[in-house]
Amino acid sequence: MRWALVVLIAFPASAEPVFVDDAAGLPLAHVYSGGWEHFVGGGVAVFDCNGDARPELFAAGGEGAAHLFINRSETGGALRFDLGAIPELTHVTGAYPLDIDSDGNLDLAVLHVGANVLLRGEGDCRFTDATATWGLPVSDDWTTSFTATWEKGRDWPTLFFGNYVDRHDPDGPFEACDDSLLVRLNPPDLAETETISPGYCALSALFTDWRRTGERELRISNDRHYYVRGGYEQMFRLNPLRERESWPHISLWGMGIASRDITGDGLPEVMMTSMGDQLLQINRGASFENAPYALGTYAQRPFLGDDGRPSTGWHAEFGDVDNDGDADLFIAKGNVDQMPSNAIHDPNNLLIQQPDGTFAEYADKAGIATAERSRGAAIVDLNLDGRLDLVVMNRRAPMELWRNVTENDSNWAEIEPIITRSNRRAVGSWVELRANGKVQAREVTVGGGHAGGAAVPLHFGLGSAQAAEVRVIWPDGSVSEWQPVEINGCTRIAKAP
Repeated sequence: MRWALVVLIAFPASAEPVFVDDAAGLPLAHVYSGGWEHFVGGGVAVFDCNGDARPELFAAGGEGAAHLFINRSETGGALRFDLGAIPELTHVTGAYPLDIDSDGNLDLAVLHVGANVLLRGEGDCRFTDATATWGLPVSDDWTTSFTATWEKGRDWPTLFFGNYVDRHDPDGPFEACDDSLLVRLNPPDLAETETISPGYCALSALFTDWRRTGERELRISNDRHYYVRGGYEQMFRLNPLRERESWPHISLWGMGIASRDITGDGLPEVMMTSMGDQLLQINRGASFENAPYALGTYAQRPFLGDDGRPSTGWHAEFGDVDNDGDADLFIAKGNVDQMPSNAIHDPNNLLIQQPDGTFAEYADKAGIATAERSRGAAIVDLNLDGRLDLVVMNRRAPMELWRNVTENDSNWAEIEPIITRSNRRAVGSWVELRANGKVQAREVTVGGGHAGGAAVPLHFGLGSAQAAEVRVIWPDGSVSEWQPVEINGCTRIAKAP
């Protein structure tokens, strides 16, 4: 491991990440609001719905309205958005973008307290309700997590809807976690469904080929606050649906999942947010092991102020914010509401990976150490300048929008794999990029985070590299040839039928 000997090496001052507040570029102050049914959730979906390569934002509103923000930012300039026209949607907890019908337009799986909705993208940021057309069963659940994949031999995706507390249980909410649902779409027929029971109050889920064997499995992170006893983090195999044998029963107040290879061995690590420790697990191929404390990722208490109570982590996401070739980590923090056991003033974390593989806190230096009740978030290049910007959703406080203005000479590349038939965005592919004698591996997934995710090209920092090559391991196991990438630009790789 690179962190066997912990030697903290400071970044040059010019390389330190810096963000500026561009919330004034939003057409309104968007707030995720509501009572106890919206203590959790509050996600944001990030995707390009009009074909100009600038990602739009779909923000959950809780009891208030969800909003679509159309990206009008100039390349390299201040972040600016207009209000888009969408069907009126309230009681939305989150949303995830994916191309459900593989027509080239991104759709939205919208999660609700109540019936979930599938919105079909029609192009030019127009959407129609395709819930019934695509055969999604009508439910009255409290859905708080989602993930999707394409199983072998199927043209339509398999969707997982993770539910929280059963609102109709008269003995709840404690020990009243609801069942969750696996949905295999098959239009025009009604979808095939399987119930996942018992449920342990799912707050994040991810289909991932974490062993890189070609078998995608379902990982679920659960909230111990309501299952109280007997629950744990779950892993399921598909076809037939069954829990993974010999899976260690780790219990967390699980809120979010992030997954990315940070050790350089090609296997994705997993970060799970929680009340207290934020648990990073190192992938050893057949199992995971907890990261050493000295790695610097536990972020168990506020790093600013005098509130020494445990933190509450929500959305976690890896992204190379300084483009040095090593993935960094953002964690959204915030009290559930007024929970006295946990910190009230709980600043978000920006953990920058150091040359030796350890992580150091930079949120205060970068200017983003706000302490609202944060929930969902996204790290994404919003103005096409090659630097990852930041969106943060807050409960009972306005959404934050931060533009990355870090000054350094680092290069970058974006890769967009495309399949010219079903599963158009190549979900389940692995993208390997090599530069300066190092290989970075990224999996194309839908899910994870907290109540929201992104469908954008994969972003790689390159540091000082002036050239790089890329290949794609496609979901069917075939492998593309290594080919050069566009430095400081986006390379699209298409797989024909």
